[in-house]
Amino acid sequence: MKWERVLLTIWIFACCALRVVGQDLGKVSRPEDGGFSTERLARITKLFQAEVEKGAIPGAVLLVARDGKLVYLQTVGYQDREKRLAMKADAIFRIASMTKPATSVAVMMLAEEGKIDLLAPVWQYLPELKDVKVGVEKMDSSSGKPTLSFEDTRRAMTVQDLLRHTSGLVYGPFGNSLVHQAYNKANLFDAHQTLAEFMTKLSTLPLAHQPGSVWEYGMSTDVLGRIVEVASGMAFDRFLEERITGPLRMNDTAFYLNETQASRLAEPQIDRATGKRPGASGAEDLTKEKQKWFSGGGGLLSTASDYARFCQMLLNRGQLNGVWLLAPKTIAVMTSDQVPPAIPRLGYEDLAPTPEMGHSFGLGFAVRTDAGHSPVSGSVGDYSWAGAYGTYFWIDPQEKMYAVMMVQMPFPQAGYYRRALRELVYGALIH
Repeated sequence: MKWERVLLTIWIFACCALRVVGQDLGKVSRPEDGGFSTERLARITKLFQAEVEKGAIPGAVLLVARDGKLVYLQTVGYQDREKRLAMKADAIFRIASMTKPATSVAVMMLAEEGKIDLLAPVWQYLPELKDVKVGVEKMDSSSGKPTLSFEDTRRAMTVQDLLRHTSGLVYGPFGNSLVHQAYNKANLFDAHQTLAEFMTKLSTLPLAHQPGSVWEYGMSTDVLGRIVEVASGMAFDRFLEERITGPLRMNDTAFYLNETQASRLAEPQIDRATGKRPGASGAEDLTKEKQKWFSGGGGLLSTASDYARFCQMLLNRGQLNGVWLLAPKTIAVMTSDQVPPAIPRLGYEDLAPTPEMGHSFGLGFAVRTDAGHSPVSGSVGDYSWAGAYGTYFWIDPQEKMYAVMMVQMPFPQAGYYRRALRELVYGALIH
């Protein structure tokens, strides 16, 4: 009887949250109407609440939708643990690399308009990259230390390479090669630079690989943001607002917060070992003034509700409530395997798109290609991505379902929660 009362309390709370967040996405009256077990969905709340209570995470907003309707929405824990602010359904999160799918959608919109050619060399839009070289490490026999030499690219980097991370561009912190070290020294994440200024810096650096030869996660999507500016004639933030977030009514999704939004910013909790908050934190750097650095690879802030609208648009094959951003065939191309099977894929923790794990990469997303290999639940054709501050989403077209996890925590610690949420969601799916 006690457990039944707990379930009832959870479901009443979730229904209240659904009315707040799902007011125009639609909602089910009970999870069973969407093919889910109420009792089994409660396991999600129980697990994440337990993680809050033991101090592992500050809090989370968790959302599941199917057939165009929300079936589960729950807030747990704190928006700011140190200030004892309870998590709210409309809390705003730094979504980091969950920005990449939005940037990829922007590129594909312009491709549909004939303004971007996906097989064109990147230098066609950004001439500063025409003579980019590939950095090759060689051992200096006299010093016994590696040195960097430079060779011409065997073929030009294409827009497709940027979309699927086979460009040769990397993230400096993700490796220790001389090229990675050069990226770190170049201050490529400077919040005070424009995308044009970022490109000037990047154009002086070598590639880590020949274009098309290796999958390695990197700054490719930031370059795409600049291509959007050049091809559209609009600042990247304005393009996203006028062409994507505005039409989809993603009113709390942007590169910076206004004064009324600042109080809703979710914060990572203080690391007990260091006494500091990990990663980016604090509303002050996001509210003082409009930012210059519109990182297409990781700059957006959003809410669970807003990102649900974006997911629903993708699941609907390009449209939401009659607003068409992309054609169904374009979505099909974006969510198909775009990486040649023979090329190496360098690790990105549990998200590396490797055949060994039954995954590959499309144009902006990791894509599940095989029913086996991965022990984590899902369907062939589901696609997903995550953010450096803990956020995660996946879309399962076979089940007409998607889920969003909003949490602020260091990425290396978030893998367990990504995998657990998948198991709990699919474990609650009963028909």
